[in-house]
Amino acid sequence: MHGLKKNPNVEYRQTTLNQKFQPGIRTGEYGDTKFEDEFQWAAIELFVTTGKGAYFEESKLEYSLSGTYTVPNWANVSTLGLYTIAQNTKKLAEFENINPDVITNKILTMANKYKENAEKSAYGTAMGASGGDFNWGSNSNAANQGILLVQAYLISKDKSYLDAAQANMDYLLGRNATTYCFLTGFGSKKVMHPHTRPSEADGIEDPVPGLLAGGPNPGQEDKADCPGSLYPSSAPAKSYIDHKCSYASNEIAINWNAPFVYLSFALEALRGK
Repeated sequence: MHGLKKNPNVEYRQTTLNQKFQPGIRTGEYGDTKFEDEFQWAAIELFVTTGKGAYFEESKLEYSLSGTYTVPNWANVSTLGLYTIAQNTKKLAEFENINPDVITNKILTMANKYKENAEKSAYGTAMGASGGDFNWGSNSNAANQGILLVQAYLISKDKSYLDAAQANMDYLLGRNATTYCFLTGFGSKKVMHPHTRPSEADGIEDPVPGLLAGGPNPGQEDKADCPGSLYPSSAPAKSYIDHKCSYASNEIAINWNAPFVYLSFALEALRGK
């Protein structure tokens, strides 16, 4: 936190670094020029860990609750701070200006959209509540929606939220428009050719197991690099190809595998009770 406060506006600019240093970096930049969300999340975690009210005040949470929170993604992590504080509301007793119910209601309101979609969608899943669910790394959206629904269950103890979270896990494991199980090494229709260099280069037919592929992406940003336009459909939920050329739909990345791991273990723990 000290380093963040000392350097509050230092951006990672890959092109600038490549002008100064060699060899250049050629991977995706993941540029982010908005730091308030990272700052808030870090401050909340430090407050809960240390109990020091100064960290909570640094989070400025009471001023941001009137704004919009979304399902977390790599560029916006502020909702992760809400999850933490919602499970530690007793620590807010000394702060008279903030009502813990405002925080928990924020999470429940977000979760309701996805729970309702799970109850009415053709595949019985929260994933696909809007066309925006399907983008580069869409499976991270499904996993993060599942985590949101788990948090809503922990707050409310309403089992319908947990059922909706389970439905998103089912989506990732095969109950989807492509019928692929997006986790390598599993399923009757398996991902065999993920866009990941270790699996491409190891000389073994099967990919490294236990990795979540990116998922349907109608943007098809890799279409020019995939021979013969292999995408079977431009429909958002079906725009996926199991080919090593498809970095836009079949890539492996930590920021969608991480929420998958959380969701799978959370469901195992909560369903086992």
